[in-house]
Amino acid sequence: MLSTSLVLGQGYDLFSPSGRPAPAEGVVVDTPLKDEDLFAYIQRKQGKFDLTCYRQLIGAANAFKEGDQTLGVAAKDATSRANARTLLAATKLGDLNRILVFQDGISDLINQKTLRQETTQNWTVGELKQYVLTSPEEDIKNIIPSLTSDTIGCLVKLMSNDELIVVGQKVFNPLPNSQIGSKGYLSARVQPNSPTDHPEDIAWQVFDAWSYAVGDLLLGTNPVSSEPKSVAKIEATLFDIITTFRLQDTLPNCVLSHIDVQAQAEGLQPGTTGIWFQSLAGTEAANQTFDVTLDKMFAHMSQRHGRYGLYAETGQGADFTNGHGAGFDMVLHEARKYGFVRALQQQLSKEKTPEKTPWVFLNDVAGFIGPEVFRTKEQLVRCCLEDTIMGKLHGLTIGLDICSTLHMDVTLDDLDWCIAQVMPANPAYLMALPTKNDPMLSYLTTAFSDHVRIREQFGYKVNDAMWDFFKQIEILDAQGRPTEHFGDPIWVYYQYCLAKRDPRSKEDIYAEGQKCIARIRKRGVPITEGHGQQLWDLLPELDAEVHRLYEDAKVSLWTELDPVFTAAIPASVALRTQSEDRKDYVYHPESGEKLAAQALKTLRELRTNWGATIPDVQIIISDGLNPRALMDKGHLTPFLNGLQKALQENQYALSDQTLVIQHGRVRAGYACGETLFGNANTQRQKGIIHIIGERPGSGHHNFSAYLTVAAPSTWGQTGQVDHDISRVISGISDTALPPEQAVTDTLRVFQQLYTMI
Repeated sequence: MLSTSLVLGQGYDLFSPSGRPAPAEGVVVDTPLKDEDLFAYIQRKQGKFDLTCYRQLIGAANAFKEGDQTLGVAAKDATSRANARTLLAATKLGDLNRILVFQDGISDLINQKTLRQETTQNWTVGELKQYVLTSPEEDIKNIIPSLTSDTIGCLVKLMSNDELIVVGQKVFNPLPNSQIGSKGYLSARVQPNSPTDHPEDIAWQVFDAWSYAVGDLLLGTNPVSSEPKSVAKIEATLFDIITTFRLQDTLPNCVLSHIDVQAQAEGLQPGTTGIWFQSLAGTEAANQTFDVTLDKMFAHMSQRHGRYGLYAETGQGADFTNGHGAGFDMVLHEARKYGFVRALQQQLSKEKTPEKTPWVFLNDVAGFIGPEVFRTKEQLVRCCLEDTIMGKLHGLTIGLDICSTLHMDVTLDDLDWCIAQVMPANPAYLMALPTKNDPMLSYLTTAFSDHVRIREQFGYKVNDAMWDFFKQIEILDAQGRPTEHFGDPIWVYYQYCLAKRDPRSKEDIYAEGQKCIARIRKRGVPITEGHGQQLWDLLPELDAEVHRLYEDAKVSLWTELDPVFTAAIPASVALRTQSEDRKDYVYHPESGEKLAAQALKTLRELRTNWGATIPDVQIIISDGLNPRALMDKGHLTPFLNGLQKALQENQYALSDQTLVIQHGRVRAGYACGETLFGNANTQRQKGIIHIIGERPGSGHHNFSAYLTVAAPSTWGQTGQVDHDISRVISGISDTALPPEQAVTDTLRVFQQLYTMI
C-alpha cells in the first residue's frame, strides 16, 4: 500500500525533487504491461515512486493543449497519450485519493468535504467511467459525494467528446426554486459592460437583452473601476431595474469586482448587491494572486443569508499563467476549483432546507486567457465539454463563457461552430451581449442573437418565471412567439417607465430612448435593434461593424511599437523583454514578463545613478497587446504629461526618465520595480505606474495604467509584488475614459495606495 507520506516536493518550475527538468518535447509513455496502473509503471521505470513522473503521466492523459505543454506534462504524441490513459484507467480511485499530485489547504478542504464510500474506492477510473456512462442520473448522483475533485478530473481525461456529451445530457443540478440548470433549459447571464462604467450603457444593454427574451440568470457587469462607490453605483442601477419590474425573487444583479469590494458596496447600500462574485483558483498560492484565502471566502459566505449566495468564475490555465502551475495539469487545477466552490456551497446550504438554499453557480470562462492556454477551436470545444461535465459531477450549476481572445486562432465563424459542438452537453447558461464583441473586455463571446438561434436549434427553454415576464411585457405573445416588439429595447424601456409610473406619453419616452441609444453608440457600446432575415441574424450594417472591429483588432495585435514614437517620448529609456519578436510575445506571454539581460543592466545603471536620492515613482510604458493604443493621436501624450504634472504638484518625487518596454506585459513592470527599488535604504514606500496597451477588439484602442506601491523590503523579494496589491485604471482613450479624467483617477488611486501601506 502506498503511503501518504509520498506527497512531497510540490515545487514549481517543472522540476522533480531530484532537480530533473520536465521533458521539453512532451512526455513519452511506453506501452503498459497487462493490468499495469500508474504506480506499477512508475515503480518499473523509476525503481521508486517519483512525484514528477506521476504528475506527467496524469497530465499526459489529457487532450493536447498548449498550457499543458508549457507545464511539461503534455504527451509527446497520440501513442503516449493513449498509453497514459490506459495506465490511468487501471488505477484505483482509492490510490488516486491517497497519493495527491499536489497538497495544500484546498486539497485538504476537498478531502474533508468528500464522503468516503469503500465501494467506489476500490473501483478503477475505467470502471468509474463505465458506471457514469451507463447508469441513470439518480445512481450517478448517489456516488457524486464520494468523488474527489482529482478523481473527477482524471475521469474526464478518459472520455471522448461524445462520451462527455452523454454525461452532460443526463446529469443536472438546477438552482433552487427555478428551472435554471435543468434538462432542456439554457439560461443567460446578461453582461452589460461599459468601457466607462456609464450607468446608461449598462441599463440599456439590459433593456436590449430583454427585448430578445434573453437574460434570466443574472445581470452581471464587469466593472472598469474597483472603487466601492463606483461599484455601488452600478449595483444600484441594476438593482433598480430588477426591483422596478419586481423580479428580485427571480434573478439577481452583480458587479464582478473583488468580493471585498462588493462587501464594502453592500455596506454603503445595504440589500442592493444581489449575488456576490469571486474569481477562484485551484491552489492556495494561486488564490493569493486574487487576494483570496480560504478563511476570507468562508467568512464572506457566512454573511450570505438570502436567496443569492455566490457566483464564481474559473478557467483552465488561469493558475499557471499567474505563475502558479505547481507542476500539474490544467484539468486537475480546474477540477480543484470546482471542489472549492462545492465546499463553499455546502457552507451556504448548512442547516437550510433545499427550498431556502442560496443560489451558487459557476462560470467557466473557457477561452479568455489566450493562446498560451490553447489556440484552436477544437481545443476550445474540448475545454468547454471537460469543464461542463466536471462541474455537473461536482453537483454544481455550471455555465460557460464560450469565448476567445483576439490573439487566439479562433474566428467569429469558428465561435459559432464551437457553440454548436458544445450545446448538446446542455450547460446551465451562457453569456449574453448585444454582439459577440465585448465593448470593454475586448474579447469574443455569445451575443443575444446566439441565444435566439440556440433556442431554435436545440429547443432549449428559458427559466419559466422569466419567460412569463417576457410575455408580461409583450416581447412574447401568450404562445411564446415573438411579437412586433421583439428586438425593440425602447419598448422594454417604455415598460420600465410605465412601472415607474412615468407620466410622459409613449411618443416622448420613445424620443428619449432614441437619444439614449445614440449617446451609447457614440461611446462605442453597441445596442442591437430588430434582426436580419432570421430572428437570430444581426442587421447587415451591425454585422459588418462587428467584423470591422475584429479585423482592426488583428491589425492592432500585430503592430510593432514604432522606434520613432519611442524616441519622441521625453527622457525615454528603451528596454526589451525576453520575447524574441512579436509572435513569441503573443504566443508565449511569459517571455514578455521577464526583462532581457541588457534591460536589467540598464536598470541597474539607472539605480546606481540615483545614488541615495531614490524617487518615489517610476513611470513605465509598455506596448502590450495593442501598441496603437499608445501611438494614436490624443492618447498617451496628454495622459503622460498630465500625470507627470499631477504627481509633481502633489509632492511625489518622480523619476527623471520614463522607461519604455518593447514586448512588455504587466509583470515586466514589477521586474523593473524590483531592480530599481528593491531593498532601498529608506522607509518611504516606492511605486510604479505602468502604462500598457490593452487587448484590442473594442475599437477604442484603450490603454491601462497599473498602479503598484510597496515598501523597498517588499520590492526586494523577487516575485513578492504581484497583481494582488496592484490596482488598474483601464479603458483610457479619447473615445472611452478621456486621458484628462484618467489622470485624476490615477492620482486618486495612487494616493490611496500610499495611504494603505
